[in-house]
Amino acid sequence: MKLSFSFLKFGYLLFSVGIFAQETPKVIQSSEKNSDKFKQMYDLLATPNMYRTASGAPGPEYYQQQADYKIDIELDDKNTKLYGNETVTYTNNAKESLDYIWMQLDQNQQSRKSLSPLIESNKTDPASGVQGFSRKYLEEDFDGGFNLEYVKDALGKAIPYTVNQTMMRIELPKPLKKGEKFIFSIKWWYNINNYLLDGGRSGYEHFDKDGNNLYVLAQFYPRMAVYNDVEGWQNMQFWGSGEFALPFGNYEVNITVPADHILEATGTLLNRSEVFTPAQLARYALAEKTFDKPVIIVTQAEAEAAEKMFSDKKKTWKFKAENVRDFGISTSRKFIYDAMAVKVGSKTAMAISLYPKEGNPLWEEYSTRIVAHTLKSYSQYTFDYPYPKAISINAKDQGMEYPMICWNYGRPDETGKYTDQTKYGMLGVICHEVGHNFFPMIINSDERQWTWMDEGLNSFLEYLAEQSFDPNFPTRRGPAKNIIPYMSGDQKGLEPIMSNSESIRQFGNNAYGKPATALNILRETVMGHELFDYAFKTYANRWKFKHPTPEDFFRTMEDASAVDLDWFWRGWFYSTDYNDIGIKEVKKYFVSNEPSKEVTEFLKTRRRRDSGNAPMVYMIADGSEDFKSELNKPFKISDYKALDDYINEKFTAEERAKLKEPKYFYQVTFDKPGGLVMPILVDLTFEDGTKESHKFPAQIWRMNDKEVSRTFATDKVVTKIELDSKQETADIDVTNNTWPKAEVKSKFE
Repeated sequence: MKLSFSFLKFGYLLFSVGIFAQETPKVIQSSEKNSDKFKQMYDLLATPNMYRTASGAPGPEYYQQQADYKIDIELDDKNTKLYGNETVTYTNNAKESLDYIWMQLDQNQQSRKSLSPLIESNKTDPASGVQGFSRKYLEEDFDGGFNLEYVKDALGKAIPYTVNQTMMRIELPKPLKKGEKFIFSIKWWYNINNYLLDGGRSGYEHFDKDGNNLYVLAQFYPRMAVYNDVEGWQNMQFWGSGEFALPFGNYEVNITVPADHILEATGTLLNRSEVFTPAQLARYALAEKTFDKPVIIVTQAEAEAAEKMFSDKKKTWKFKAENVRDFGISTSRKFIYDAMAVKVGSKTAMAISLYPKEGNPLWEEYSTRIVAHTLKSYSQYTFDYPYPKAISINAKDQGMEYPMICWNYGRPDETGKYTDQTKYGMLGVICHEVGHNFFPMIINSDERQWTWMDEGLNSFLEYLAEQSFDPNFPTRRGPAKNIIPYMSGDQKGLEPIMSNSESIRQFGNNAYGKPATALNILRETVMGHELFDYAFKTYANRWKFKHPTPEDFFRTMEDASAVDLDWFWRGWFYSTDYNDIGIKEVKKYFVSNEPSKEVTEFLKTRRRRDSGNAPMVYMIADGSEDFKSELNKPFKISDYKALDDYINEKFTAEERAKLKEPKYFYQVTFDKPGGLVMPILVDLTFEDGTKESHKFPAQIWRMNDKEVSRTFATDKVVTKIELDSKQETADIDVTNNTWPKAEVKSKFE
């Protein structure tokens, strides 16, 4: 067998025992067998079908249901209660008929009968605050949850229904066939939770100093569950971690609140002239034409005056929203309101912020600006933001998203001063929650099942938006180095990204940080910006206003890029493996006219494919038994007659001028203590201080998952070799990343 190492663009053979070993098949012991990390993912992905194709696109039979709502609600501010009634028009677009429908009653998680508190391990705290002790052991639990007054059909006839915790099954009078609509009404009320005391993604914040409440209202109405080709009915209970799966629809919502409240909500406000003063209307009209800075619509002076009113009169705010999956509301007499226009493609959207005086000066300075920037940045990587507005609400200790509206934490101290940590924390959460308008509000994945599909993808785009907003933004999630403490932790405490939302222990790292890092590595190191951005945008546009699954994302990223990523998804998303690639050994080789004893013996035991006695060039390792001091010199073609004759005979003078003539040869063996297969990023530093970078695709590990070697032919002496010098691959152990081995300071040092 002829084993060749091509080099210098000519057909001579450079031989060494080390180089031969790389090319020679090895008998692999059972314990060393490659687990085939490049195996295609047919064993993990759902089989493509007419609903969802093998390319990752919606298929010709893809369908989704429609749920349209007409809702009237009224806020009882004095007693912190919400009253409502809704009429739902549900359209079945599935080929099969439905015998019943499911609705979500997420407020029931706050019920005294809720099972959610009972699924958590509960140890005795050795010490706790008096308020916490009292609420845990002495006080009655908050009396939350929906109180249903009726469920009726379009004719006003009562419909049988069954409530199972946070889900309600409604019995249909007859099977609902494809294309048919079912219209029904529900009346309800519930006690609104003080979320700072009772927890929750919505509720109210109470201000002791002035006696006012600031409401962030969501999950406030019974909502249709999703029925699709993947789950059938997605009626998994709302335990608290896994968020929501919702169908798209159109909403008409009338919201009655105290007359001195300022309010914003999902959708277009239809009666602004009835709820704003003439001065506020004029300011809003100015904001619609102002693209460079926010315009104050409701001033701090107006808000402070309203704080004292406690009006017993009412106003009704009327909203209409099209093609949204949900509806959110925020209202308070404490609100300052500012807005500016944002050009996104051919459309203009409004960036809006509402905040109490306690949020200033921080919110007036930054909130609406980061809203506007987020819409522009996310649109660049997906599609032009299609909704008419995006609203940021300042609510203490909150970070939650709904179509066109979100609530966010971050306030200065009582003197108006704030730290960089407070500032960037506020900017980050606003960017993140506004970004959720894209994932999952438009690219409508199933949050109840797969948290990472919205949180992880959103955290990745948040990273890009933050860095373009401020290159020095202290981003937490996205940079590869930031995920190392998590991935290097005890494997017993980790789950794969592809885990159900309720089964994740380190929620932020698993569902936010790790997928954001994975996508950043794909973009920066594996695929490159052009291929990644095209594929990611293709996914976003294929699945906007639809319901994608993980398979749809994985397949689209490959389909639109021609990059095989099964190894990447398998390692990063389906395992808890970590990346650790090191330099095991470096050997320096010198060219020789004579073979070493080892090479001679090797050639005797191997049949060579070439016939006759073709001239050879041999490589002798520095420090080997046959190494001679006279070999220790830079390589020069003319020093080796057979090679020089070949070059002169084979190539013209013009061709010879283009040939490389390296002087030094280094064989580097890389090992991989970590389980992940990843590209090898190598920096060579030369004696004159210059550097040279090399990148080897992850596929270099396909034949040997333990170690691989590469030979570097250089013009200058190599003084240092370093792996992943820019910390691109989340390598958990850098102590094996350099040659010569660098001294590592102790923790004490």
